[in-house]
Amino acid sequence: MKAALIVVDMQEDFCPPNGALAVQGARDLAPTINSLLANPGFAVRVASQDYHPPDHISFATNHPAPNNRPFECSITMANPAPGREAETKQQTLWPAHCIQQTPGADIIPEIDVAKIDLFVTKGTHPHVEMYSAFADAFGNQDPAVVSVNEHLQSSLTDRGVTDVFVVGVAGDYCVKHTALDAAKAGFRSHVVQDATECVVPGSGWEETIRELASAGVLIVRSDGPEIASLSGLA
Repeated sequence: MKAALIVVDMQEDFCPPNGALAVQGARDLAPTINSLLANPGFAVRVASQDYHPPDHISFATNHPAPNNRPFECSITMANPAPGREAETKQQTLWPAHCIQQTPGADIIPEIDVAKIDLFVTKGTHPHVEMYSAFADAFGNQDPAVVSVNEHLQSSLTDRGVTDVFVVGVAGDYCVKHTALDAAKAGFRSHVVQDATECVVPGSGWEETIRELASAGVLIVRSDGPEIASLSGLA
């Protein structure tokens, strides 16, 4: 067993009190995440960041009224991969957030970034959403297609990683999709329940647990045996 910790999108725009798309309780996760980052059993520590261009397709302000209400309206996205442009998906519109080179895209100072080995900037392609740190909404991983700075699956595989533990925000979006893609890539995938918060508290997490469990993703706790056992791998 060789474990990686993926800290998902612990950024100013996802955290109260001033985040453009703040997740309730997100900033309060920092002590738990830092304790995980300090665990010597993690061979690789990854941090992902939404890093959108100002004209990103998911921003409500980039679409005409009246069908541009954030959280309520959606837009049709086309697959950016060559030859697959006919594939489409509906994308929920969000308030503008985590825009490149703005304070909202920064990882919050409460996170001990000195312990991060690998940073993944995602969502940089203007025409497609990318919740997962592994792939865009259509499953594309090629950096040339999705404009991501790391092919995360290859980076972890090259380091001999077998198990992935996912924390951060939001549990019902980027954390969920990262954990699902980790399982799809062949890693044993875990979500640390007390180190994530959801956009929709309560029901959002309950539905997420069902979806994760059906894909074979394990739900664990930071004080559980799965994390405790990692110390013996150091």
